[in-house]
Formats: sequence, C-alpha cells, structure tokens
Amino acid sequence: MLVLTRAEVEELLDLDELLDALARAHAELSAGAASMPARIAALAENDGLLGAMPGYLPSAGLGCKLVSVFPHNAGRPSHQAAIALFDPADGTPVALMDGTSITASRTAGAAALAARLLAREDASVLAIVGTGVQARSHARAFSRIRAWEEIRIAGRDRAKAEELAAEIGATAAASFEEAVRGADAVAATTHSAEPVVRLEWVAPGTHVSSVGFAAPGSELDPELVRAATIVVESRGSSFAPPPAGAPELAGIEPQSVAELGEIVAGARPGRTSRDEITLYKSVGVAVQDLAAAALVLRAARERGLGLEIELEEIHA
Repeated sequence: MLVLTRAEVEELLDLDELLDALARAHAELSAGAASMPARIAALAENDGLLGAMPGYLPSAGLGCKLVSVFPHNAGRPSHQAAIALFDPADGTPVALMDGTSITASRTAGAAALAARLLAREDASVLAIVGTGVQARSHARAFSRIRAWEEIRIAGRDRAKAEELAAEIGATAAASFEEAVRGADAVAATTHSAEPVVRLEWVAPGTHVSSVGFAAPGSELDPELVRAATIVVESRGSSFAPPPAGAPELAGIEPQSVAELGEIVAGARPGRTSRDEITLYKSVGVAVQDLAAAALVLRAARERGLGLEIELEEIHA
C-alpha cells in the first residue's frame, strides 16, 4: 500500500490534467457508469462532522474519502481528509493519501470546468467571494480556463481580501456588492449562512458558481437561485438531504436542473442565450476525489514517490 503525504500530493497533482479528468468523471457519472451513493456523516463537537464518500469510476477506480468539516477551525483547514484507493478487481487496498489538498483542488477544478462550459465566451471580469482555502484554489483553477482581464476579491475581513489580492495579482473590493456588480463570472467560496451574492447585483449573462455549505442557510440569494439556469454535479446527490445535498435547491424541480456531465457530453445545452444567468451549485461528490486521486497515484508510481507499507502478510 502506497502512502502519500500532503506535500507529495500537492507536488504530484497536475491541475491542467485535473480539469480533463473531472470532465471524464462527470460524463461517466451522468451516463450511469459510476457507482456513487450520497454522502453520509457523523456529527461531532463544535458543529463538526465526519463524512464518508465512497465511489467507483471506470476511468479512476474504487475508493473512499473520509472528510471532516469543522467550520470554526482556526489555524488549520475547516476541511481535512484522507483518501483510500482499492484495486477494483479484488478490493485490495493500494493507496492512502492526503485528501485535504485534493478536496481543495478538485472543488475549484470542477467549478472552473463549469465556468469553461457556461460562462460567456467574452467573459473577462472574475469576482471571487471569500478569502480562504477555496478562494485561493479557485484563483488557481480559474486562471487555467482563460486570461481574466480583472479579478476582484471580496471578504468580510478587508485585510484578508487585500492580502489575497496582492498574492494573486487581483483587486480587493470594498464589499461583496462592489466585487459582484459588473463581474462576468462570480465564484462564491464562503461558509456564510447569509447571502453574499444577491440577484440585484448580478448582471444578465453572468455565470455564478457556489461551493459553500452552511445548512440551513446559504451564501446565495434565493431569488438568484430561482432566476438562474442551474447546473449540478449529480441530481441524486444535490437533491439529497444534508449533509449530501444543497439546501438552496429546496423547491426546485430536479429534472429542470442539468448535470455537469450532461453538458460535457452534449446531452444538455448549458448556456442558451447571452443574457441568461447560469449557476453551478456544487455539493462535492466522490467521483471528483477519485479522478484526482487516480492522477496522483499514477504520477507517484511513475516518479517513485511515496512510502510503501504492508498492511498484512499474504500467505499462499
């Protein structure tokens, strides 16, 4: 069994390859080729939870992520995870790797994939709402789909917004509203239980993505959700009860919502007009972790990285 640390995972995961792997994963998921039950979780102290996300994907194999979500953490990530991969032919454990960096990268990568498919071709101004791990990951991922003429950063803490803006060559906005107004694409990456992206700020033709989870609240204005053309990772996961699903989608007809993989495969159209507001609402799904972990494992084997351990002695 190969064990890979966070530093090794970060070194091995190619973010450009990841976007293509995520596109394949979502196409397989929407085609019914994957096995992916909805996430389950045990509730813990300090509003925390430990979620389990197993799955099988033909292009990436068999595995499970265990992820803890502790929104009040200070000094360490709110999301921490480990991913175990198994041989899909006989169930033998083959790898254990850090899943914290994979969670950050695959979440942002899927949002960037959605923006590549749904944002207007002439979209040039990106607003990132939030200043944490996902804000940084989104800045890296979104830079791979186009050269943005302007990137705006907004957060509740102006100093953190200015720090992140200086780090990535962006502009710190004075408020959420200032960041969102006039933006062609908006990436919401917060834990806010109150809306930080409101319909009245969003111009026609804007693409919005949201990866935040703060049930029963939301970082999105309910009016925005109702006005938008919605795309999700999986209807089965997105419309499931928390902790799997998105509370923002309560009252929305599931069949009115497209899956990302359906758009990748051309089974659903995505954006149909210049003035349409599109919304990618993410809950995070196991096939994304598998797609990323498979890339890491392949690269580790090619480069001889990681620690090999024996879990048990096999006797003939």
